[in-house]
Amino acid sequence: MTGRVRRRGRRGWTGRLLDGLLAVALLGLLVLLAARLDRGEPQTLSGSAVVNDGDTITLGEERIRLRGIDAPEFNQVCVAGGKEYACGRRSRDALVALVGLRRVNCSGREHDKFGRLLAVCHVGDIDLNRRQVEAGWAVSYGDYHAQEDAARIAARGMWAGSFDSPREWRDMHGGMAETEHASSAVLDWLSGLVRFF
Repeated sequence: MTGRVRRRGRRGWTGRLLDGLLAVALLGLLVLLAARLDRGEPQTLSGSAVVNDGDTITLGEERIRLRGIDAPEFNQVCVAGGKEYACGRRSRDALVALVGLRRVNCSGREHDKFGRLLAVCHVGDIDLNRRQVEAGWAVSYGDYHAQEDAARIAARGMWAGSFDSPREWRDMHGGMAETEHASSAVLDWLSGLVRFF
């Protein structure tokens, strides 16, 4: 036998450096993801609601944005049958009818950049977020894609005519810019993944 040393590859110090950088980048990504997802315990609120528009209510002092949906702004107009109508007011009226004088229960953990709690809200067994999309008075905004498809096919609410998406309408009218809400199922999965590591 000779004293030859067998080389296992050409990784050398550059390969180890790249492996180290990749590990640091992945660790940094996990830390950022954990900070984004783990924002404390879910907040649960209940009581009489004031309906502000088709996707925003107020419970006591807390303004709540219905998570996963986007409704037309209160002053937004849409077109149906060749005529303009106040679809933003119709969206708000639809939510008012769902809420009525009943107790609203909301649960969420994050706040948007305007300080509103992003939540799923119920009146009894009625999921208000889902129902607004099913009725065609809000579009999917991270969740409720199947309900939006069904409303569009059935020409319910805004889908009975034409409309600018609420996001486009806000952009054209200098309104608040909303950011799409990540799907609650995706957030739950990622939160579990982060806790695993």
